[in-house]
Amino acid sequence: MIEAIRQGLKEDGFEVSISKLCRWFERPRRTAYCSPRKSPPKVQERFAEPIKALIEQEPSFGYRTVAGLLGFNRNTVQRIFQIHGWQVKKRSVGHRPRVEAMPSRANAPNQRWSTDRCRVWAGRDGWATLALVMDCPTRELPGWHLSRSGRAATAGAALEQALIARFGTLGRVPTPFLLRSDNGLVFTSRKYTALARSYGLRQEFITPHCPQQNGMVERLIRSLKEQCVHRHRFETLQQASRVLSDWIAFYNTRHPHQALKMKTPAAAFALAA
Repeated sequence: MIEAIRQGLKEDGFEVSISKLCRWFERPRRTAYCSPRKSPPKVQERFAEPIKALIEQEPSFGYRTVAGLLGFNRNTVQRIFQIHGWQVKKRSVGHRPRVEAMPSRANAPNQRWSTDRCRVWAGRDGWATLALVMDCPTRELPGWHLSRSGRAATAGAALEQALIARFGTLGRVPTPFLLRSDNGLVFTSRKYTALARSYGLRQEFITPHCPQQNGMVERLIRSLKEQCVHRHRFETLQQASRVLSDWIAFYNTRHPHQALKMKTPAAAFALAA
């Protein structure tokens, strides 16, 4: 500060010594010559090495997921990410006006499920359709089905697998609950709506052009593509199904979620059931 004042006075045509300025402002003269030096940040290798190994294996994992999987303090992992420049690049989101709708909340398992589809390249077998069914409160993925057909039968097979996984059998559910989806031709088809109705499910459709209303399963699809689909070159439909099965098992049993207080979907369901 003293040197900045001296330079300012010099520009105005006044030569004032540093000693005099220090007397005026009642500051020790040594502080005018001292330039603080910040030591470079230190990182303990016992934290950095397992973190680096994990993100080299799974580059799309953020610091919260890494901290949950390794059992480290979240702030420590975030600091190491910042020092080494290992942060996951955020996707830019522009201004996208959407229609506002009334929120639909579910606080316990089997109150609202969400379903959606995505496409997966299966090499010699061409494009395949993956249908997913998610339990929203627990983020668990009880049902999925991969098929070369993108018709209602694929989405129906995923729904039936989810019902068997949760209730042990196919039939009307004990308590009817919501099944949320977009307005695609598959989910609005007569075959699929009749299937959902026969099991006692009430379909709930999002507002057109508002995918954020089905954001939980949409975000799941993004994670699946970043962490699994985009990292493999599938040769056949059978190979794609095997790799996807392993990733979904990892997601349900080992992947922590911040919304679940860093619990896995399977653990959240076990606690709530």
